[in-house]
Amino acid sequence: MISIYLYILFHALSAHDFHLSKTEIRYKEDVSAIQVSTHIFIDDLEETLALQGYKDLSLFTKNEDPLADEYIYTYLQSTLLIDVDGVPLKFDWVGKEMSEDLAAVWCYLEVPNLQVHNEINVLNKVLHDLFDDQKNVVSFQYNASSKQHMFFSRGDKPKSLDL
Repeated sequence: MISIYLYILFHALSAHDFHLSKTEIRYKEDVSAIQVSTHIFIDDLEETLALQGYKDLSLFTKNEDPLADEYIYTYLQSTLLIDVDGVPLKFDWVGKEMSEDLAAVWCYLEVPNLQVHNEINVLNKVLHDLFDDQKNVVSFQYNASSKQHMFFSRGDKPKSLDL
């Protein structure tokens, strides 16, 4: 059901009148890693980074700023907050790619060599600095067996995931 909801939100409106990001977090116990994929509209990402002084990124063009990945990584590290057993995670940047519809970017992060014993807490503040109505959907998958969903709005507190 959540898939249908997301599909409608992402594709029903041709104008970009809503503010939504989608993040998928996977804990893969077999490789002891957390893998994160975040889907953000390119224009929104460029606008929020411009507010932080990173102007004219020109993502996915021949004029893309050579430091664009670093700026995006720094932004995500400060707005997508995950802690495991009370310890804040520092992600490794894996990369980015344009979405199939050419309107958004998928950003990939990873935390390798990680053991989760008790709990994972998440706070997704992506684009909350830009839009009052920004909503962030987070899906969490533990191995292949369980999946949970969370929604974040501006001002929300961290939410715990069940393992």
